Amino acid sequence: MTPLPATSRRAVLGRAGAVGGLAAAGAVAAPSAAQAAYPPARYRGAPLLNARSRHLVSRFSYGITPGLTATVRRDGGGSAWFEKQLDPARIADADVDGLRSWWSGLSRTPQDLWKRQETGVEGGWEVMADYQRWLLLRRMSSRRQVLEVMTEFWENHLNVPVNGDGPFTHRVSYGETIRKHALGRFEDLLHAAITHPAMLIYLDQAVSTKKRPNENLGRELLELHTVGRGTYTETDVKASARILTGWLVDLWDTWEPTYSPNAHWTGPVTVMGFSDANALADGRDLTRRYLTYLARHPATAQRIARKLVRKFVSDDAPQGLVDHLAKVYLDNGTAIKPVLRALVAHPAFLAAEGAKVKDPCEDLVSTFRALKIFVTRPPEGDAGDEHAANVLLWQTSSLGAMPLAWPRPDGQPTDNDSWSSPARLIASMELHFVLSGGWWPKTGVSYRSPAQWLPQPAIRFDVLVDHLSQQLLGRRSTSALLQACCEHLDVRPGERITRDHGVVRWNMPRLLTTLLDSPMFLTR
Repeated sequence: MTPLPATSRRAVLGRAGAVGGLAAAGAVAAPSAAQAAYPPARYRGAPLLNARSRHLVSRFSYGITPGLTATVRRDGGGSAWFEKQLDPARIADADVDGLRSWWSGLSRTPQDLWKRQETGVEGGWEVMADYQRWLLLRRMSSRRQVLEVMTEFWENHLNVPVNGDGPFTHRVSYGETIRKHALGRFEDLLHAAITHPAMLIYLDQAVSTKKRPNENLGRELLELHTVGRGTYTETDVKASARILTGWLVDLWDTWEPTYSPNAHWTGPVTVMGFSDANALADGRDLTRRYLTYLARHPATAQRIARKLVRKFVSDDAPQGLVDHLAKVYLDNGTAIKPVLRALVAHPAFLAAEGAKVKDPCEDLVSTFRALKIFVTRPPEGDAGDEHAANVLLWQTSSLGAMPLAWPRPDGQPTDNDSWSSPARLIASMELHFVLSGGWWPKTGVSYRSPAQWLPQPAIRFDVLVDHLSQQLLGRRSTSALLQACCEHLDVRPGERITRDHGVVRWNMPRLLTTLLDSPMFLTR
């Protein structure tokens, strides 16, 4: 990859300096005297979103595109689009409906999946890699962007990693369960997730009985999924584990989930403010009441609110906003939609444009969307290894993370520092350059030709930069961006560009990459 000259790098990054500073660089610093020599030109393209709508859509989608911009405007602006997105059943999503069939393993039964692994036909890790690819392609193409964003949020909050030898048998079903409840009530989501066989297997509840209660799920339920550290005792953890006994999975054979009254521990239990005689052998109703108590606990409300703020507003979550969202959460019986409405309407959200760095998967997905890269269905078997639908997973790995592969139960972090290392910045620049040039992957993918980025046969370079800024960034170019493009390609602002010019014939990847390496793209 050809690196940016130092002057171009400074011009693009503004006062950010590197990805580590991008959270402060949503708007590039005030133009210097040098930048003032590069007044941005204007290309008359399709109407853009205003700053408020662009910020909202950027946070709750996987990248603004001209098509998404047109949809938002057709829906009546950012707020109207967001409200429509909260009811995904209203939104046809034909482009996504058939994606699951691309990989047959995603529709196999748990028992079949295990037999195929045992006989060496298809490893569980291979099925899970296909699941990750399916998720990436959903995020690229789905019209239900808010649903996809919130499904990812909850799959990380209630994390069951895809890289496990047992949970993979039920992991696709688990993801679909999360998606079903992602915009519903948290207490329903919590019950569905905690009693799901994938979670039971991952945190050893599948073998927890009254004779040998396993504390893993009972502990993480308190520490990570609901009230958080400092609110419970070790005695509470033991009682939590006893409440959950009875939920089993037939491991290493049928992989069928069951509830066994004979395995349920009976006797009085107390967890924090929750007490129950627990006299019945069938403890399923007890589980429901216990999880409802935890979901509606004020400490859970604070924890959920703070995680939402850190994901969608800023790492330094304003306590006033957290308190406000926690109250909305409790007042609405743990319903998620009212909390999201309150979040996006709050002044702290409106003031946080560009404050969040994209993580590796967000970077890859938004790059594919911005560059209008289309992926076709891969063939089954080894012949598909170099296919774009498969390669894109290794591309996220090169950036430092793959979807839902965070190995601990706390889920992938959402703070800026975790994704702001120099190595991450260099890897992102390399990815942008490779994809802008259409060099890898080569199979099962279509790229725009360099000439297709020209909006007309002949155009001034500064006008072309503004056109590309609208296409890739969803906003007008700036003097800093124009200066970076001029210096990187050694082109004057007023230079006439045609399909025979060197910018189009050789250097379009460098031009596109300059925009994609900017803070305006690397943040959301």
